[in-house]
Amino acid sequence: MAETIALSIAGMTCASCAQHIKTALESLPGVRMASVSHPGARADIEADSDARGAILAAHVTALGYPAQVIEPADASRNIDQRDGGKQALHVAIIGSGGAAMAAALKAVEQGARVTLIERDTLGGTCVNVGCVPSKIMIRAAHIAHVRRESPFDAGVPPTPPVILRHQLLAQQQARVDELRHAKYESILESNPAITVLRGTAMFQGEQQLTVTLSQGGDRSVTFDRCLIASGASAAVPPIPGLQGTPYWTSNEALASDAIPERLAVIGSSVVAVELAQAFARLGSRVTVLARNTLFFREDPAIGEALTAAFRAEGIEVLEHAQTSQVAHAHGEFVLTTSQGELRSDRLLVATGRSPNTRGLNLEAAGVALNAQGAIVIDSGMRTNAPNIFAAGDCTDKPQFVYVAAAAGTRAAVNMTGGDASLDLTTMPAVVFTDPQVATVGLSEAEARLRGIETDSRTLTLDNVPRALVNFETRGFIKLVIEQGSRRLIGVQAVASEAGELIQTAAMAMRAEMTAEDMAEQLFPYLTMVEGLKLAAQTFRKDVKQLSCCAG
Repeated sequence: MAETIALSIAGMTCASCAQHIKTALESLPGVRMASVSHPGARADIEADSDARGAILAAHVTALGYPAQVIEPADASRNIDQRDGGKQALHVAIIGSGGAAMAAALKAVEQGARVTLIERDTLGGTCVNVGCVPSKIMIRAAHIAHVRRESPFDAGVPPTPPVILRHQLLAQQQARVDELRHAKYESILESNPAITVLRGTAMFQGEQQLTVTLSQGGDRSVTFDRCLIASGASAAVPPIPGLQGTPYWTSNEALASDAIPERLAVIGSSVVAVELAQAFARLGSRVTVLARNTLFFREDPAIGEALTAAFRAEGIEVLEHAQTSQVAHAHGEFVLTTSQGELRSDRLLVATGRSPNTRGLNLEAAGVALNAQGAIVIDSGMRTNAPNIFAAGDCTDKPQFVYVAAAAGTRAAVNMTGGDASLDLTTMPAVVFTDPQVATVGLSEAEARLRGIETDSRTLTLDNVPRALVNFETRGFIKLVIEQGSRRLIGVQAVASEAGELIQTAAMAMRAEMTAEDMAEQLFPYLTMVEGLKLAAQTFRKDVKQLSCCAG
């Protein structure tokens, strides 16, 4: 049997003091785990039932930090008089990705003690199997592509590269390991107010979890507040014959040490197109099967531009292609589709991501889900259960790591008595294809659905000096404004550096700038972001009749 012993501790001046005490306590016989909070001036110690609080307090006092046992009736109180005896909340966090880490650090900063529960690898999706490894692979593929083909081949003859995938994979994984250690593991290890439990959490009530520990056994965790940040996993459609075949999700694709000769990709959104192009540039013959068109939920011009770019590179895009059957035999996939039979060496299924909410026993806590299994939250990350919050990909908010981290921080503020909200009105989004796709705000169609009268202009990149000197004029920049006020309410861009210009558009929208405001701004010449100014000028002028750097 184990019990929790709480100590009040005086004399700590920083997190290093707390870490010193934590290490000393955990070296004592009978102590299983210690959480020490510098802001809270306390230690919460999980120890065998025969451990004596007075002995533990004496040990801490001997280190130079006067300590005494907090009686059970007062065990939930922070006796640090600097904060007026405020409750020291115990925050339980399920997950360890972007939302979870942001919340844990902010909650500790607010004086709480945190128990963070992770069933798999620390760091969550982004650093381990998402943003970081995929962007490394995409960049390597881009380098391979420009060595093989570029607009300057006449003067700089191409040298087709030899792809050593195992070497690229080793480089990719080394950077993933480095970032996971620097941004997650080492931070958690050095923060004594955060206790990490490795295992699977399930709710047993509105303020209690049971954790099935990875090393065996169960542990009960009672909390004041809980943040669910359990992330999402690849969604796999119920295509007959698919289960039981060695298909890839993005996880397996990014970890593959070989480049298949033929790759079929089922899907048409971010993960599908990013990895399709990366594998094509590394040597695969790629076919993308889109149930509708590429990015059919966005402005139609986006999908059209990206489809044209893919086809120009030799990537086959089959639009309105339904897959009705998948078979695998003798190392080959056979797909039966509405456009005929397709054979490939590997099959990547990239049809979205589903929230990791099954298995949490959320009904025991009364937490509501939507039809897709995502946790329903408000702008303050509150669920319908009073003491339970949620953030990140397991919720009904957009699945971007920067949204998750922002939500985690705000959730922690609210869990510790504050009032913070997440405004997604000017949330930028980027797809790292070549050309890149970047958007912020409303498309014309979305604005019309909201009853907003709009005006818009689309500037093709052959009007942008940076694109001209790069000899990369594929794509466009489109501005959408509200007709009456002329405020900028949306931007869509397909360009080689669209991701670098979209934040400027987001900030302009945040500042409620009009098209004329944007047109009058100074933008550095020969940058892609200057395209925003030129697009804004087209509301009043024909930019083809202006000098190359006209103000």
